[in-house]
Amino acid sequence: MSSADPDAPLVELAQRGDMRAFEMLVIKYQRRIERLIARSVRDVDLVADISQESFLRAYRALPGFRGDSAFYTWLYRIAINTARKSMARLQRDPVRVESSLKQGDGEEEPLRAEQTLSDGATPEGLLSSKEVAAAVNAAVDQLPEDFRRALLLREVDGLAYEEIAVLMDCPVGTVRSRIFRAREAVAAKLRPLLDTRTGGRW
Repeated sequence: MSSADPDAPLVELAQRGDMRAFEMLVIKYQRRIERLIARSVRDVDLVADISQESFLRAYRALPGFRGDSAFYTWLYRIAINTARKSMARLQRDPVRVESSLKQGDGEEEPLRAEQTLSDGATPEGLLSSKEVAAAVNAAVDQLPEDFRRALLLREVDGLAYEEIAVLMDCPVGTVRSRIFRAREAVAAKLRPLLDTRTGGRW
């Protein structure tokens, strides 16, 4: 297992049967995994259930983890697969899937475009900030799936290009291209609102 992975010591302890070590990994990543799942579903109970199932699957698969990738990259894959399987099961329940799928209702702000305002912020500034946040979210929602996923992994989860390449099973160059094109697409939507300089990053 790579010593470069900061989770390696906890993972090794967990693999030797130390439940407390695994619990610490759950505590560390639970909110990130839930946010990840919440991008696909909006039913809070369902998000929690899928997250719990993801960690359960990770625990069962832990003996086979060899550290070829970072622990979070491995856990991310498990969570994505678990969410997909759960949503596939929901397809057989049209009533529930209608209430569970995200419909772009504006509850999520994936790129955190709305900045925290200072005490001296004006109502006009607050309104402008909310408008920008809504515009960013709308622009991100319109991106092709591969572009959106790469962008969120970079901007929200803070993953390195190499980690994103592993998760998306594509070359690093492809990841960079997708993120660049995603940023350009979002910037194009925001320029009329922000009067952003051509070629600038939103």
